[in-house]
Amino acid sequence: MSTSMMRPAPPSKLWPTIWLIVSAIVVVAAIWAVDAKWARMLDLPGAFVNYAVLMGEGVVQNPFVDPWSEYWSLATSRMLESVQMAWIGTLIGAVLSLPLGFLAARTIAPAGVVVVVRQFLNAIRALPEIVLAIVLIMPIFGLGPLTGALALGVGSIGTLGKLTAEAIESIDPGPVEAALASGAGASQRIRWAILPQALPEIVAFWLYRFEINIRASAVLGVIGAGGIGSLLSQLFNRREWAQIGVTLVVIIVVTILVDTVSGAVRARIISGGSRRTRRRERREQAEAIV
Repeated sequence: MSTSMMRPAPPSKLWPTIWLIVSAIVVVAAIWAVDAKWARMLDLPGAFVNYAVLMGEGVVQNPFVDPWSEYWSLATSRMLESVQMAWIGTLIGAVLSLPLGFLAARTIAPAGVVVVVRQFLNAIRALPEIVLAIVLIMPIFGLGPLTGALALGVGSIGTLGKLTAEAIESIDPGPVEAALASGAGASQRIRWAILPQALPEIVAFWLYRFEINIRASAVLGVIGAGGIGSLLSQLFNRREWAQIGVTLVVIIVVTILVDTVSGAVRARIISGGSRRTRRRERREQAEAIV
């Protein structure tokens, strides 16, 4: 057999093996360093069943008789308060992040402006909403849902601004170039060539952020920012497991409903039509080809 027909030598597995061994040693050392009481993991199944039974006692009760009707009503009203906080926070983030997204887009704004705005958005994303609420907003507005909504709004600016900039940068440059060739100004190019392309994806980002803010609102409630988190914090302090179970069921049901509706709206916005419409269009195209 000639030299040109010989199978090449396989690459050495020495370095991959060494890195695998080193990684395993680091993982084992980290597990050893945390000094966790791993034996207690054996008690987790029993503890889970115990707490599930305690919380399930409230769920299986008749929700139309006192005091269970009051528990369901209170949990529902607080959950709706969290949804309102998330919605207002998302609106604040959407309105303020849209112009910042244009200023952070490399294809539109000057390089110096892009660097400054992107670093500003990075700084906002680096701060959790709970830190924003405690350090910046709570000293001014005090405790309550307004603090939570503002914290969610400010926290949303960083993420939505970055995603908006990326959506703008990924648009088709053809319409923009055509508008420029026709003598359109900067505002006209943004209105007629950029926004129509980027807005569906941007709105989808807004809806996704709304889902995230609903979950974040529960965390903010623990520090007194209103919503379902405040109720849960009080119930855990009093160890009222039956009412905790009712509250958790309300959280799960509302979150699933919001995620389902928001996901359907996002798919409709991005795809430009319902599944039934798209199936009909594909069927008509196939019939036209035949």
